[in-house]
Amino acid sequence: MAKPKILIVEDDRSLAEVLDYNLRQDGYETHVSSTGQDGLLQAKLRTPDLVVLDLMLPIMDGLEICRRLRADPATREMLVLMLTAKSEETDQVAGFSVGADDYVAKPFSVKVLQERVRALLRRRRGAATKGDVLVSQGIMVDRERHRVTLDQRLLDLTPSEFGLLETLIRQPGRVFSRSELIDAALGGDSLVLERTIDVHVRALRKKLDAHADLIETVRGVGYRFRDPVGAS
Repeated sequence: MAKPKILIVEDDRSLAEVLDYNLRQDGYETHVSSTGQDGLLQAKLRTPDLVVLDLMLPIMDGLEICRRLRADPATREMLVLMLTAKSEETDQVAGFSVGADDYVAKPFSVKVLQERVRALLRRRRGAATKGDVLVSQGIMVDRERHRVTLDQRLLDLTPSEFGLLETLIRQPGRVFSRSELIDAALGGDSLVLERTIDVHVRALRKKLDAHADLIETVRGVGYRFRDPVGAS
C-alpha cells in the first residue's frame, strides 16, 4: 500500500522540520514548502493526500492558498489542515469558509497534530469504502467516486461540504443538530466549533443554487434535507 503523501507549507523552519520528522516517523511521505507560491506548485506536482498549511505566511497567506487549492480541479479534493497562531473564533470560521477541513491553533502539541492528521485520513478512507450512490430531487451523491451532480451538472464541493451533504441526504427529513453534523459529516474527533457548520451550510446552499432550499433550517435545533414525501 502506498504511503499517504503530506505537504507541509510552513515558513518557520524549526517547526517545519519537527513536523516533517514526526510525520515521516508515522509512515507518511512528506515534502516541505516554505512559501505559499511553492506550496501551490508542489500541491499540483505532488498531489498530496493532505496539506498542512500555515495561515500566517508572508506575501500569500494560508487563506488565499486554500482558496486557490479549492478553485483548481487538480487540487480541490486535497484535505487541508490549517495551522495558525490565532485562536479567535473568527479566524477559525474564516479558515473553514475557504474550505479548510480542520484547524489547529499554535502553540500545539505535535502529538495532537499527528492525531488530527490520522483522523482526517481515516475519514477520507471511510468515505472511499462505502461505495454507494444516493439520489434525491435532482442531486446525486456518488461516494465511491467522491462526486456530486445536480441535474447532471458536476458540483465543485470541498471534502467537508461533500460530507455534510451526504449525511443530510442519506436521511431526508431527519433533523441533525450542529454537534451531530460535526460527528457525522466532519468526523467525531474534529476540533471545530458548532458555528462552523453554519459556514459550511451557507457555502453548500450557494453551490446548490436554485436547489438551496432543499437544506432546511430548523430553528433552535439544526438542519435537515427536505423529505420529498410528506415534508412539512
